[in-house]
Parts: sequence; C-alpha cells; structure tokens
Amino acid sequence: MSSRPHALVVPFPAQGHVTPCLALSHSLVEQGFRITFVTTEFIHDRVAAALSDEGGDAEGIHMVSIPDGLAPGDGRNSLGKLVYGFSRAMPGCLEELITKTNESVGEKIKWIIADENMAWTFEVAKKMGIRAACFWAASAAVLATFISIPELIRSGFVDADGLPRKHEEFQLSPGAPSIRTTHFVWNRAGDAEEQRVFFQLVVSNNKLLELAECVICNTFHEIESPVLTLFPNLLPVGPLLSGQTSGERMGNFWPVDTTCVEWLDEQPANSVVYAAFGSLTVLDRRQFEELALGLELSRRPFLWVVRPDLTNEIGAAWLDGFRERTMGRGRMVSWSPQRRVLAHPSVACFLSHCGWNSTLEGVLIPDEKGTVPREQIKEKLEELLGDAGMKARALMWKESVVDAMRD
Repeated sequence: MSSRPHALVVPFPAQGHVTPCLALSHSLVEQGFRITFVTTEFIHDRVAAALSDEGGDAEGIHMVSIPDGLAPGDGRNSLGKLVYGFSRAMPGCLEELITKTNESVGEKIKWIIADENMAWTFEVAKKMGIRAACFWAASAAVLATFISIPELIRSGFVDADGLPRKHEEFQLSPGAPSIRTTHFVWNRAGDAEEQRVFFQLVVSNNKLLELAECVICNTFHEIESPVLTLFPNLLPVGPLLSGQTSGERMGNFWPVDTTCVEWLDEQPANSVVYAAFGSLTVLDRRQFEELALGLELSRRPFLWVVRPDLTNEIGAAWLDGFRERTMGRGRMVSWSPQRRVLAHPSVACFLSHCGWNSTLEGVLIPDEKGTVPREQIKEKLEELLGDAGMKARALMWKESVVDAMRD
C-alpha cells in the first residue's frame, strides 16, 4: 500500500489567511494528503481555545506550532514587529520541526504550501530539498498588482518606495477593474512606517516567489478571468470558504456565538442589517460611536459583530447604554457563523469591510444581499462633505439614509 503524500501548510497568522488555508487543507485531505498545519504559538492557542466548542481533531490534519519570535506581551498588530520576529526565529524553528516530523512519521514531508506573506519558507524548502507551492489567500488582482511592481515603477506610476507618482487609474488587463494608484494595498496599511514595511515585504516576497513551483489562488475564473488570463501561472482553486463540508474545523480565533442564528429566526424576512468588519479592522471612538448611532437611528433590527479588539476606546457604560436603547431589535456578538448568517432569510443588508473572504461569502450566498463596503461609504462621505454647505448636506443625507434603511 502506497503512503499518502505529506504536505506542510504554513498560513500567515491572521484569521483571513488561516481560514482559507485550513479549507485548502481539508480539500487536500479529501484528495488523499496528510497535512501538518503550522501556526505560530500565539495563534495556535487562540484557535485551540475557539475549537474547544467544535470538538475533535480533523482527520488527516495535524495542528502544530512554532514561536513567532515575539514576547508574549508584544502586540501582534504591528507588521514591522511581525516581520522582524518571523525572520529572526521562525526559519530555524521550521527546519527543526520538519526534521523531527520526518523522523517520527512514516510519510515524510514532500511539499511546503505556504502563504505568500510567509515566503521565507520557500528558502527553507529549497535548503531541505522539499518542493514548494505558494498560497495566495486574497484576490488574484491584488497579487497581480504585487507582481507588477517593477513595471509600475518603470512606467512611473509609483516610485521606488511604492508611493504614487501619478494620481490616476489604470487597468492590469482589458476587462479587469480599474485601480487607483492611491489605492494600492501597501499605501493603505496604517501609518507611513507601516506602509514602508509593507511595501518592502511585498518586494522581498516577489523575489522569493521564484522558488515556488506554482501559485495557488483562492479565486475562480468566473470572477477574475481577465487577471487569470494575464497570469496563466496562477492556479485558481477557490472559493475556499470555512465550513464548506460538514464537520470541518473552522480555525476561528474567537468562539463562535451560534445563538445569534436563533435570534435571526425570530426576525421578519429581509429586515436585518448585518454589520461585520473582519478580523483585523480597528475602529477609533468616533468611528465606533457613529456606526452604533447609525444602526440605532435606522430603527432596523441589526446583528453587529464586535470583536473584543474591534476598539479599545469605548467604555462599558457607553456600551450598556447603547444595548439598553436598542434592546429588542439589536444583537451584538464577538464572532458569528458568517456563512449561516448571510444565508439567513431575515438578513437584508451586509455592512462589510469587504475583505476577500467576506466578499466571497457575500457574493456566493443563495440570495443577493445589499453589501455596503466601507470604502464606498468613505468615498461617498468625501464627495458629500468636501465643499461648501457640507453641514447642511450632511444633515440632509443623514436623514435620507435613515429613511432609506427604514424602508
């Protein structure tokens, strides 16, 4: 009897990367693979805690962890700290893990499948004689933009630091969506220092990408065919969504509150506003309060996902007051079973940050929802408030939005 192929899967330690990597791992197990799933110790502990309610190990997937090079009390929201910690600690730890794994199991590791943001793993693969494949968790269009950085610099769209030199729109290929040079992902990541670190990481990863035999993308031809035609070496295997088959381990960082589905059962059809902003979005006090006020003034039933770290600027007294004012028609949870929520007949509108996973879940639900991306809201506000009479227009549109949501 031949042994199963053994793959080591290494996601970037963020919810939006772990979830599709775990979904890919489940698919590979169905194809006969044995999977060793490697997370950082910090993420491993959070996933294990959330999984305590899901029960059991996933057959064919072995969860292991290695240190990320940061102290237990260090914040993990700083990309600069993460990059420094990863480069200092993780390559050696991964080599040691591979060696021990190969000595203890019959099926030696033949493949490393790593998130593009963990491209340093491809050097480990080359050193240890293991085949490497890159996994890209987001849209192919974003990856194509990353790969096109040398051409963007040559064409004068950005400088050597990734900063826009031309404030205009362009297309990667005919039929692809237009992209504004000011909207490149690396120019929208935190402050100037975070943006610099992000861009340098992208440039470094582009070089290491050459060590991978293929690039597996969480997308499909029907929604990104222009980009996939332009880059034929990208292998679309999506959509990779959590819980696609019964019994899958979800890999959530927070325990899922399934009681919100029972609450949705009690609401009228097409009545509920569902607000969720992914795993990384952080709101300041003003943003949080304005969002809460909008949900309150809508007089619509709403389900709002408020992660424990969504904001650290709102006190318990303020939240208690908000809950009291919206009692009976509002529900707040720390994490939701999002696919079940979006497919629920009572949900009418999805207010989202429009990360790639949420976008896929939003467009693949059985019934179309009115998805409102955060960027669209920002652009509309800039349009409405950018010149004379902004206060009058703000009040007028505020009333219009409230009336529209009531209808």
